[in-house]
Amino acid sequence: MSKAFTKEPDGDEDEDDVPQGLPPGAKNYMRPQGYQALRDELNQLARVERPKVVEVVSWAAGNGDRSENGDYLYGKKRLREIDRRIRFLNKRLDSAHVVDPSQQKNREQVFFGATVTYANARDEEVTVTIVGIDEANLERGLISWISPIARALLKAAEGDSVPVRTPAGTEMIEVIAIRYEG
Repeated sequence: MSKAFTKEPDGDEDEDDVPQGLPPGAKNYMRPQGYQALRDELNQLARVERPKVVEVVSWAAGNGDRSENGDYLYGKKRLREIDRRIRFLNKRLDSAHVVDPSQQKNREQVFFGATVTYANARDEEVTVTIVGIDEANLERGLISWISPIARALLKAAEGDSVPVRTPAGTEMIEVIAIRYEG
């Protein structure tokens, strides 16, 4: 059978069309900065990268034998990657629930978008910001709201000690400070 008549799986979504990485029924929360970053990436791919690749592919297609034409073969592969990413970004943006942490009224408790400083069992102070799954970046201290630490911290107040499940067992962490940045 020709490959033209087969559908390649996206890898973006599961059968239930729930955004990848989210628990079933969960909302895709995102800060305004995260939403804008995804929009910027989508615009870059759709308006800059994709047209350049299409141009290369059409030029390469005009050169004759496509079966051994590296520009054509690589270009078609890159085009599929770009289109897959564009579909993924569109689904994520469509399902996004943008939450602005600066609008949080109850600043005494940890909610989505909070920057929290806590002390772990080794008395090390760690500062993290609770963000959407598409924004998470541990190196920058951005943790997903569905991560075990974020789930343990949610609704905690300064001075509270909360249990966190880790691979090594349950660990207690103490909330030292909570702030919401605009």
